Amino acid sequence: MVARLNNAVTAYLDALKMLARRELSEAQVRQRLARRGHAVDVIDAAIDRLRAERAIDDARAAEAIARTQSLVRGRGKLRVRRQIEAAGIGRADAQRALDEVFKDVDSDALLEAAVVRRLRGRTAVADDREFQRLYRYLVGQGFEPDRVVRALKARFRRALDPSD
Repeated sequence: MVARLNNAVTAYLDALKMLARRELSEAQVRQRLARRGHAVDVIDAAIDRLRAERAIDDARAAEAIARTQSLVRGRGKLRVRRQIEAAGIGRADAQRALDEVFKDVDSDALLEAAVVRRLRGRTAVADDREFQRLYRYLVGQGFEPDRVVRALKARFRRALDPSD
């Protein structure tokens, strides 16, 4: 009984240390505690306590992921959604977080910044090969394919007709 109680306290403290570093979802905490060798019933008890104390909150974790991925890393909405869902957060919480974060984000400016960063100071897309490479990269970063094509075509036209 005492050993189980000590294990529960240890799991709880391990989880608190994880959460002190950054916001994590319940699934991420469960996974990390399991990797540290804690038993399932001990993990459940620690998660219940963390939830009761509001130390763990999937909606808050989803919003933190969305902010970091979009504002710090410059990723598009589709990639951010994948990151949130990969953290084990449900679709409803993911959608709420996306709506909350992206209401303040200019998606066109985010895409333009990604293009500029990838072109490394150049203003135009050089050729079809570079166009395709940039397209794949930007879609992989979570930007909508049709918007990526529009943004790249505008820069590709500049390469063809520098008088614009």
